[in-house]
Order: sequence, then C-alpha cells, then structure tokens
Amino acid sequence: MVTLSTADRILITGATGLVGSHVAEEARARGLAVRCLVRPSSDTRFLQRCGCELVSGDLDQPESLRRAVEGVTVVVHCAAKVGDWGPTEEYRRINVDGTAALVESALAAGTLKRWVQISSLGVYEGRDHYGTDEATPPSTTGIDGYTLTKVESEQLIVRAVRERGLPAVVLRPGFIYGTRDRTVLPKLLERLRAGKFAYLGVPDKLMNNTWVKNLCVAIWLSIERDDVVGEVFNIRDPRAVTKREFIETVCDAAGITRPVKVVPLVIARGLATVMEATWKLLGKTQAPLLNTARLKFLGLNLDYSIDKAIRRLGYVPAGDFRDAMPESVREVVAAQSRQ
Repeated sequence: MVTLSTADRILITGATGLVGSHVAEEARARGLAVRCLVRPSSDTRFLQRCGCELVSGDLDQPESLRRAVEGVTVVVHCAAKVGDWGPTEEYRRINVDGTAALVESALAAGTLKRWVQISSLGVYEGRDHYGTDEATPPSTTGIDGYTLTKVESEQLIVRAVRERGLPAVVLRPGFIYGTRDRTVLPKLLERLRAGKFAYLGVPDKLMNNTWVKNLCVAIWLSIERDDVVGEVFNIRDPRAVTKREFIETVCDAAGITRPVKVVPLVIARGLATVMEATWKLLGKTQAPLLNTARLKFLGLNLDYSIDKAIRRLGYVPAGDFRDAMPESVREVVAAQSRQ
C-alpha cells in the first residue's frame, strides 16, 4: 500500500484537460503537492487557483521532462494528442515517443513510487463488444492514428514494467465526460442545436460512458495499491447506457429537442469510406463528418466488462450517468453562455 503524504509530489501531464484537471483538484484537496507539465499557450488559471506548481514544457521537449519529474513520486500520465484524423506519425511523436521520454526521465530521477497510464477502451478491435474484458488483446489494425498510438504507448508501459521495474498501472476508460469538458460535449451540443445529429445504426446499442469522477476513483486506487502494479483495467460507469439514453439525456439537460433521425449503419459505412478517401486525396487536415472512428463511437455496441476492476482494484464508482451527465451538460451550457 502506497500512503501519500506531504513529502510526496504528484506530476500530472495533460492537467489542463478534463481528466488531468480533476486529478489535480482532488490531489490538492487531499493536501498533496501537485506539479503540472503545461504548454506555454495553455489556460492554466484553474490549476493556479488550485495551488499547483506549473512547469512549462511538452512531451516532445526532453529538458522540460527532466525538470518536471525532479523529486516526483507519482506520475499520472493523462496527456496525449487526441483526435480522429491526421497522419499516424503526428500522434506517435507525442503519444509514444513522448511517453517513452517521460518514462526515461522518471526512472532516472530515482524517486518514482507509482505511474498511472491513462489509455482508452478504444484500443480494442472496432466491432460490436458485449462484455469484452482485459483478456482480449488490443487491436493494431483497422484503427485511427490516435487509437493505434494509444495501443503502442500501452505496450511501451507494459514492457517497462516487465523489463525496467516501472511501477505502473494502466487504465482504459471509455468516453469520458464531466464538468470542465471544453471539447467533445460542446461540439456535440452545437450539432444537436443545429439539428445535424443522426443516430448511426440501432440507437439502442450501448456506450462506454465514463464519468471523470469515476475514473478518478480508479486512479487513486491505482496509486495506493501495490498489488495491482503491472495490471491493465477497463474503466467505465457502473451502468452502460444506450446511444439513445446518452443523446436524450444531453438534450434534456440542455433544453434541446431530441433527435429522431437514424442513418442505417451500412449506408453510414459507405459514406465514411468515400469521405475518408476524398479527404485524404485532397489533403484535408480536418476530419470528415463521417469516418471510421466516429462510426465506432456512434454505431457500434461498446459494452466492456469492469469485473476485473471491481474484483482486483476494488473499484466502486462514485456515481451514475443519470446524475453525472446532466450536471456536466449544465456546466458546459453555462460556460458557453458566458462566452
């Protein structure tokens, strides 16, 4: 058991993002010293209000990593280049090479007690899932650059545990939502308000919804427990919800008319294939309206087992979707109204 005290220091990468900001907030509430690796252009006001120490840098700047890990006993690695479009090498430079450089720096510092790697349920094959657990290996084919490099960074961490003694735990959350989301929920709300949303395939297929505070529960358990080092855990809410419940809950919380349009999955797949080919031919940097990654998110049944996390990690989720999502949406709507 790792018992953290005021003598410990936690490094959080990606701390200005949804997950990282919640980890930083909770760590400070526990009276712990928190250091955050932040890009110079990032909005760090929330972290400053929390009393976090800020180190300017990035995962592709080795000198900044050496400064960031000095005296650090815990690393919560949330940072990644995210997205569903663009050359794989751009994702690999940050998600894999950057992670490797951070591991090297952390091990060289000689003070590390725990590393928590935030991966993704997206590492599994792009098909319908019905209770898939960690015994199913990640896929390395037919997935986008972001997801492929999340697989590669996971593999890097697992090797470092085995070969270098890295005291790491890997967590695979699904679609993460919560307050302070400034990317996914705001864009979804824009589409819903504009009447441009349509279900892809059967609306009653399940989501891999993961409230950020539920993920934080798993993160702290991963930090504190010695008997789970080297393990990989699926993490989601205690109850997977359907695409319909997901979208209708968002609409109701935001006061938006519920969508009813459904595009058959076979048609959506055909459109995505054409769009992806066209966008690549034209060299467009923005993702098309439909692509493989979005089909996976909106069209497939994404039900993953969290039995191992409950049994081995002691994971007891903090809340349910029916309460957490409306709170998250209302916060995003309030933020948008102030802009």
